[in-house]
Order: sequence, then structure tokens, then C-alpha cells
Amino acid sequence: MLAPAALATRFLPAQIRIPPPSEPDDIQDEPRGVTGKRQQDAILAADYDRNLKDARDLIDLARSFELDLEKEDRYVLSVSSLKKLDDIEKITRRIRTRLKRY
Repeated sequence: MLAPAALATRFLPAQIRIPPPSEPDDIQDEPRGVTGKRQQDAILAADYDRNLKDARDLIDLARSFELDLEKEDRYVLSVSSLKKLDDIEKITRRIRTRLKRY
């Protein structure tokens, strides 16, 4: 009675584990740049560099704004200080927009 079951298991194909591909199919189909890198990786690298540059500019503007405040009277605020505040806001908005993209 066990003989047919034993023979049946012998002829059934064994389960073979196939390793997953190194990159998912949707990543393999993504556009690649001239250098062969994925386009999204190149965009992320460029955004990172721009974020670093903008952060440095933001720090410089904040320091110069602080120096302007120390020079000015407590009742007087110069137009250049207001311009610096607007520039600080623009830079932070640019950084925030790039970071929210992904």
C-alpha cells in the first residue's frame, strides 16, 4: 500500500529555489544615463549636491543676518535684512521641495 506513494514521490519534480535577480525587473527597465548609471541615482546625487550647496548658503545668510541684527538698533530694521530673510525663506523652500520629492 505504501509502494505506490513511494514511487509517486520519486517521480514528482523537486522544488528548486531560484535566487532572486540582483535588481528587480522594474529597476532593470529604468532609463540609464550616458555613464550607464540609473537616471534616478544621478538625479538623487545632483539633488544631494544642490542641497549641500543651499545649506551652506543658508548658513552664510543666517550668520550675516545675525551680524546685521547686532549692528542695528532694536527699533530699526534695514531693508537689506528683510531681503536676507526673504532669501533664507526661498532657500529653505527649495531644500524642502527637493527633499519631499522622494
